[in-house]
Amino acid sequence: MREAFMFDTMDKYRDRLLQLVDKCPVEQRTVVPTGFNNSILWQIGHILTITEGLVFGFAGEATQIPAEYRAFFGPGTKPADWTEDPPTWEAIVEQLKQQPHRIREVFAGRLQTPIKENFAKADNVEEILMNNLLHDNNHAGTISAMLKVLV
Repeated sequence: MREAFMFDTMDKYRDRLLQLVDKCPVEQRTVVPTGFNNSILWQIGHILTITEGLVFGFAGEATQIPAEYRAFFGPGTKPADWTEDPPTWEAIVEQLKQQPHRIREVFAGRLQTPIKENFAKADNVEEILMNNLLHDNNHAGTISAMLKVLV
């Protein structure tokens, strides 16, 4: 796969995600709709957190989000279990905007770099990026469904 295609696809779908969450009214950001386990705030925090772990973590690169994000947004977490205030919507959205730029900077010319053994069985950065795009888009679909219920 061409590197430019991979990075451009990542940018395109992240932009679509940001446009989607921009439609969420302030008062609905932390609401957990009936039939769902999480809020849209959780969804965007989860996308940010998992991308850091999958892409940077498996490649052995430093992550740029606070470690406590995993307690809020890691797999198996949900707002009902939070005992303190989560990171703000604005902080997460800003980090979501910057993350693709960092991925491009760190991994340009390095998509074939081997990564740590992982659940996805990805061998290199390119493969884990593809897996991550699928994960992001799965959650974007959930956000879209949540917005239909909330708005």
